[in-house]
Amino acid sequence: MAQPSTVPVSAAGRAVRQASLREHNLALVLRHIATAGRPPSRADLAVATGLTRATVSALVDDLITGRLLNEVDPAPRTGAGRPALGLVLASNGPTGLGLEVNVDYLAACLVDLAGAVRHRALRRVDLRPVPPLDALALVSELIAEAGAEADRQGLVLAGTALAVPGLVTSTGVVRLAPNLGWRDVDVPAVLGDHPALAGRGLSVDNEANLAALGELRVAPPASANFIYISGEVGIGAGIVLHGALFRGARGWSGEIGHVPVHPEGRACRCGGRGCLEQYAGQESILAAAGLTGAAGLAGVAITRLVEAADRGTPTACRALAQAGTALGVAIAGVINLLDVDTVVLGGVYARLARWLCPPVEAEIRRRVLTAAWSPVTVRPAQLGGDAAVLGAAGSAVRSVLEQPAHWLARDTRPA
Repeated sequence: MAQPSTVPVSAAGRAVRQASLREHNLALVLRHIATAGRPPSRADLAVATGLTRATVSALVDDLITGRLLNEVDPAPRTGAGRPALGLVLASNGPTGLGLEVNVDYLAACLVDLAGAVRHRALRRVDLRPVPPLDALALVSELIAEAGAEADRQGLVLAGTALAVPGLVTSTGVVRLAPNLGWRDVDVPAVLGDHPALAGRGLSVDNEANLAALGELRVAPPASANFIYISGEVGIGAGIVLHGALFRGARGWSGEIGHVPVHPEGRACRCGGRGCLEQYAGQESILAAAGLTGAAGLAGVAITRLVEAADRGTPTACRALAQAGTALGVAIAGVINLLDVDTVVLGGVYARLARWLCPPVEAEIRRRVLTAAWSPVTVRPAQLGGDAAVLGAAGSAVRSVLEQPAHWLARDTRPA
């Protein structure tokens, strides 16, 4: 006998009767598959969603035709009856292109709907003396390379997101990126019509925000309330509260690098004095360790810093301890204000976490009012220095997962 359709409350993640019923139920089914511990069958989905088996089967067929799902062989079973095929997110359909512009490198990657990285590119280049349009011309080259690779693998570009270390408006204008020297750069106007983007558009966001979203999606902390600290030449923060990114009233939250830790201290590129970046930024740490300009590349210099710290070299250990203390002072203020219980160290901080975590934790114990009975976890990012570009690519495919009906309506490419 057919399973009766039920109409539970939508807040519980169940089906509801509404004008956009099919759109809702497509997203419901896809979400259950995306979060399932093992590939569910159609029957499993009917039980989980409250939809009839016939409805689930029709929705699944649409999602397979649209290259959002694939069927896989079922797991062996010992009971009677023929085992049902399982369902997984497709690896041969929509793909997100993530891009990152940072002070001393450019990066690009393709991530498919199942979360696998299908292409990765990194270019080391000091962009501070490079005019914005010239820097974006280099990004355009990365877009072309990624588009060609997507075509070669038979993937469909779902969308593109660019991570930038600065203040970004909702329309993608980089209002200010002090360490790049960018001001009022309309990135979508420059890159949005790139032929490789296939008319899918381009979104732009702060790199720490996208890194936090990447960490949340791929390697979520035990808590849904955390602050992601991105340590590069500049320092940014992505704030996640109750599992959602907190952007602030105008979308510009997270500029922890310009929180003063020594109010009358060193001059900063932003025009202020004593900012955290001047004491815990990548270049400040390397300078304090006597490694400025090592081999001409920051990546090489960080490797040498790690090697020196491993050997117990006093200047390297002292530089990291001082940076960790400054970082801990700023982080403690954020925790007192927002009451997050996890701190994730990303960017180059992920590689340096072994030395940065102890002084950061010491300042948290010293300065956070609730630390005695509400401990704070400090840990390196699971995605390391790739978090921003992976988060950018993930944000592009997340829209497909959240609104599959929109993708099915616009994707006219044959399977």
